Amino acid sequence: MAVAPARRRAFWSSPWAEESPRSPGPSADENKKKKPSSHHRLAAVMDAVADRKLPPELRGRANAVRSETDIINVVEQRIWHSMEEGHFENLPGKGKPLNLNSNPHADPAEDTLYRILSRNGCAPEWVELNKEIRGMIARWRSALRKAWANRSEDDHSTWHDDHRLLQEQIRQINDKVFRYNLIVPFGRQMFGLNWDKELDKLKQ
Repeated sequence: MAVAPARRRAFWSSPWAEESPRSPGPSADENKKKKPSSHHRLAAVMDAVADRKLPPELRGRANAVRSETDIINVVEQRIWHSMEEGHFENLPGKGKPLNLNSNPHADPAEDTLYRILSRNGCAPEWVELNKEIRGMIARWRSALRKAWANRSEDDHSTWHDDHRLLQEQIRQINDKVFRYNLIVPFGRQMFGLNWDKELDKLKQ
């Protein structure tokens, strides 16, 4: 028995028989927005590493750390708590003189070299250079004070000659400071002299 055309159309046009429209998938631009960039991933890793460096009391609160003082305060609190609990009472070597013949924090090769130099009455080059620079700075500042006191408002020729000589000496001192900073162990560097700052000290 044949189905009437009207009923056939009704059958195929029924809601449950129609194919439901598919929702459009995410576009390429949306995928890019959802996927974090390499810059953000790197920043997240750096933040995580920095957070791990903090004491446990400050982890997860990196925004609350305003300066190194906040970290130092936490460390000092730990030290005081350990002292109150007696953790420092039974340390090995308590009451005995310290052994200063070697430096456990220095490079073994450098430590051996320094011991050999010390036994032979010598010092590392940077130690001798440090003494030389400090002596030069002391003499230079003394000469600057003398030249400044002897300057005359009427006759500038003397101050002009002293000024030129002192400028040449300050260049020699700063050259030695530069060489010293290249050979000195890390953390012992020094600043050179600045002409304007030295004059400002005299004017105060």
